[in-house]
Amino acid sequence: MSNMWKEFKAFAMGGNMFDLALGFIIGIAFAALVESLANDILLQLVAAIFGTPDFTALSFTLNDAEIRYGSFLTVLIQFLLLALVLFGIVKLLKRFGMGNFRAQGQQECPYCKEFVAIDAIKCKFCTADIEPGQLEEEDVELLKKREGWQNPNDGIA
Repeated sequence: MSNMWKEFKAFAMGGNMFDLALGFIIGIAFAALVESLANDILLQLVAAIFGTPDFTALSFTLNDAEIRYGSFLTVLIQFLLLALVLFGIVKLLKRFGMGNFRAQGQQECPYCKEFVAIDAIKCKFCTADIEPGQLEEEDVELLKKREGWQNPNDGIA
């Protein structure tokens, strides 16, 4: 029993557990901050424009069933504002070089059929030039040096 207690204590007091706990606590605080910005500031701007921050009173009756579309609209607007705030924060952090915002996932190399990162521009196995499945801003200059490469975003406003 004593040995089991020592193992548990080493596990509970280990660096990974504290890192996880700290990340969890910071995540909760960050979520509260983003939610407050979306609901207490941006949703209040919606209230200033439409006269109410809450559309839950909007409904209609169909065959004795109350369809509360206003509640759905309120949740939809809250979601969109929250997504907008998160998008803005990620873009801001990315601009200042903070955080790891690399693309996640893999794609198959068309030449050797090995899996490489989704944003890879060269296969690490056969060294063939490949088209990235997701284009990163910093890779555009490298890709422009390729003969005949066309940016898929050219001409898109």
